[in-house]
Amino acid sequence: MTHASRRGSLAGLALLAALATITSCGGEGRPVRVVIPARATMRIAAESLAAHQVIGSSRLFSFYAKLRGGDRAIKAGTYQLPRSAKWSFVLEALRSGRGLVAQVTIPEGWELRQVIPQLALRLSVPRDSVEAAVRDTALLHELDVPTPTLEGYLFPDTYVFADGATARDAVRMMVRRFEQEWQPAWTARLDTIGMSRHDVMTLAALVEREARKPEERPVIAAVYRNRLRDGQLLQADPTVQYALGAHVSRLLYKDLLVESPYNTYRHKGLPPGPIGAPGRRSIEAALWPAAVPFKFFVAWPDGHHEFRATFAEHSVAVAAARKAWAARETAASAAARADSGAQPARSGLSPAAPRK
Repeated sequence: MTHASRRGSLAGLALLAALATITSCGGEGRPVRVVIPARATMRIAAESLAAHQVIGSSRLFSFYAKLRGGDRAIKAGTYQLPRSAKWSFVLEALRSGRGLVAQVTIPEGWELRQVIPQLALRLSVPRDSVEAAVRDTALLHELDVPTPTLEGYLFPDTYVFADGATARDAVRMMVRRFEQEWQPAWTARLDTIGMSRHDVMTLAALVEREARKPEERPVIAAVYRNRLRDGQLLQADPTVQYALGAHVSRLLYKDLLVESPYNTYRHKGLPPGPIGAPGRRSIEAALWPAAVPFKFFVAWPDGHHEFRATFAEHSVAVAAARKAWAARETAASAAARADSGAQPARSGLSPAAPRK
């Protein structure tokens, strides 16, 4: 080794020692989530770390990592790391994957058939293990759920699971989130409305699937409560879709004949359980429905519903809604033909009337 090379090596070691001294006293602040993209360079990773205040200087950290020989072997993913962390700790986390977490978002209204594959993917566990976890008899008994699964009780939210979390860990966390969200005032309300918590969750799931505008949730809940009170069939399209086992954009009359306890066109009362995971606003709507006389509603293309008290009034509203849907379909078809240069069709059928 030449004298100049020896000087360079000594200088590098001295700088490394100085950087280690500077960064060894970093405190551990509140954990934050940092995403390191796939195939990210150390420079990109350092910039992300600095943006979330895990480190101070991205430039100095990149140089520190290079001197430590760890600027290439980093693992991509979502990390949960403390702010103002020691650089040695951060670099080791990036090298080993320590601190990697699985982030899963469960939207309001999702069914277990949507939740299960998402959890399996994010947790890197077999789908069978998730399916077993949502049938946990201890949790079903604890929640007093009469159905075979925890459908409706995995609260919709964004969850962060530690690396190595099992399907059972994840499901228990999501159930605990539901229990935390459920308020004592909600329990007190059950006696007033003459419903069990399971009944409320079942009704709330219907509201969640039907409502597009937040202000309509209590009114939709009232429609179903009024029908239950009068012994009418609920005739809720989402329950038929649930019974079919797949979402379809438009139900056909033959679909309404499917034999299932969840088909509210054939069976009176609430279905056996929730048809998805309702959010807080839908649960509150089920607990405190609006004081309105409506027993029918029909959807319009813009997402709002028209509510009516009698079938005769509802029939008029359905006819108007059918025209609106037909006009929308005609406009969409015309736009598609204009884009493709196709000639107009000689005839066509209007879409089926929305049913409620």
